[in-house]
Amino acid sequence: MRDKNFVRHLQSVFLGIFFVFSFCSNSEAFDFSDWDVLIKKHVTPKTLEGVPLSAVDYANLKKDPLFSDLISRLEPYSLKSLESDKSKLTFWINVYNILAAKMITDHYPIESIKDVGSLFKSVWKLPVGKVGGKERTLNDIEHEILRKMDEPRIHVAIVCASISCPDLRLEAYTVEKLNDQLDDQMKMFLRSREKGMKLDEKKNRVYLSSIFKWFAKDFESRGGVLKYISQYVLAEEKMVLSSSKIKISYLDYNWKINGR
Repeated sequence: MRDKNFVRHLQSVFLGIFFVFSFCSNSEAFDFSDWDVLIKKHVTPKTLEGVPLSAVDYANLKKDPLFSDLISRLEPYSLKSLESDKSKLTFWINVYNILAAKMITDHYPIESIKDVGSLFKSVWKLPVGKVGGKERTLNDIEHEILRKMDEPRIHVAIVCASISCPDLRLEAYTVEKLNDQLDDQMKMFLRSREKGMKLDEKKNRVYLSSIFKWFAKDFESRGGVLKYISQYVLAEEKMVLSSSKIKISYLDYNWKINGR
């Protein structure tokens, strides 16, 4: 009888531990499933200004109650729940993309996200929404949070709602898949000849997105931009990029919104 009671006691203990760990792991993640649904509903492949991309239907996103509900859920969320670096990275990448879309829908219709700003204050420094009980700007999220996490792949994951930006991924970022998602984003962006990377082997020149010029510093600890992106391109492209004679130029950046 004593043995049976002891076994029951052990079962109760292990069950309690299981629930504690389950609660802890679930409590740190914000649920971005609504964002995943919204992306699949309002983002479709399209060609704008000669550039194939994932285009956002901002007119209908603006009217979708699921979008406003998502925004409202971000305001009271406790950032203390984000315990791991990966959970923080995942959270803020998704939040940046959500708030960039909100910046467009708040002022829709507009031709460019930059039209929201003024001579006195750029759009990046304007309040766009409350997250974790604090008013946020896109500048704060990108420069004060994400870039300080020392992950250069953020630059192909966050989308500033413009044609020349990396494509908005057709799914929300998740903690479990983040590394694979970021690798895939980099590969897809570099495959875009219109806005990611274009090689001219005859002239021994590579044309890169201006993003790699603006944020070159973020790639220095990985050996520089060319060395870093070489791991995400085809073998023959890697050979060209590794040439000591390669010259770098930058593609024009189209700031018109990535949708309608």
